[in-house]
Amino acid sequence: MSRQNRTERAYDIVLFGATGFVGALTAEYLAAHAPEGLRWAIAARDTARLERLRERLASIDPACAELPVLRADASDPASLRALAEQARVVATTVGPYLSHGEGLVAACADAGADYLDLCGEPEFVDLTYVRHDARARETGARLVHACGFDSIPHDLGAYFTVRQLPEGVPLTVDGFVRAEGMFSGGTFASALNQFSRGRQMIAAARDRGRHEPRLMGRRAAAPPSAPRYSKEVGAWALPLPTIDAQIVRRSARALECYGPDFRYRHYAAVRTLPFAVGGVAGAGAVFAAAQVPPVRRWLSDRLKPGDGPDEAKRARSWFSVRFVGEGGGRRVFTEVAGGDPGYGDTAKMLAESALCLAFDDLPATAGQVTTAVAMGDTLIERLRGAGITFQVAARR
Repeated sequence: MSRQNRTERAYDIVLFGATGFVGALTAEYLAAHAPEGLRWAIAARDTARLERLRERLASIDPACAELPVLRADASDPASLRALAEQARVVATTVGPYLSHGEGLVAACADAGADYLDLCGEPEFVDLTYVRHDARARETGARLVHACGFDSIPHDLGAYFTVRQLPEGVPLTVDGFVRAEGMFSGGTFASALNQFSRGRQMIAAARDRGRHEPRLMGRRAAAPPSAPRYSKEVGAWALPLPTIDAQIVRRSARALECYGPDFRYRHYAAVRTLPFAVGGVAGAGAVFAAAQVPPVRRWLSDRLKPGDGPDEAKRARSWFSVRFVGEGGGRRVFTEVAGGDPGYGDTAKMLAESALCLAFDDLPATAGQVTTAVAMGDTLIERLRGAGITFQVAARR
């Protein structure tokens, strides 16, 4: 494993897809919060749009008037290689990742550059594990997917909960998600794409299973569950078929602190039964519509990647993930909470993850790793400093 030192690359962080909606929010966050001496650049395929973004960033930090602009295209492998070779950390917002993402993962794995994305697509994450994990381990690259609302609050929230429980005993954690805000256009497009690729998603998961090392002497599971009423949070709990539970399970497989037998379940928390029934029916309708190409295209046109709400709507948005953890005769209630999940806080999470990989003293890891495995407590402290709450609500 060979980690490059700071002087070997021109940039500490390169943000790819900076001209998109979430990409621009991430760039604005970096402009406002970058530590002194950060060497960073913005990248996309349209140089003119990058230059207009740079002008906007200069109004936040005058030093950004000289911010480097790099042209790179997801369909041009040579440009992606050049980008990865110049960067210690590459953060990308260019999705859907199944369509546009693999070239950059491959380039970072080859170049030994750390890679971050906002991917919530299980098929893409499984494919990149099979194709690029081994090479990344050779070069020392850390490939960290799902560094936004998918799946940082859930992955780090489950990790934070586990740290409040006894070690060396079987543990269970349930996560309950509540949120008020819009999904991003990229998230919606990714979800529609995955809903239409059920067989391919299953095949990719099975192929990953054949390549992953077996977990010896321990067990980590994220089993499917049924809707139920949860007295612990006073809400109806609807199973969430998102990537989050898979990410939590992978953290549990990798880290001994999750104990010898760990189980995680992931839910949406809905206060009333009518809303619960409506949520199930709505999700089923979107899933069914995604199977019909003309309807899927119509739906994707309603909220396109790169679109998003105005600042006032984002300011009214929020999220809360409550966790109930049990083990060793103890029970703990924790919460991770923040602002706009689909845009503002997702940009914050991605930017802080990039800064964490670039500057913080972290465990020696390489290959495809989760946020809990790669950054753990250090990223939690960064996010707390940025206004995202990690707290213990009660112990019993």
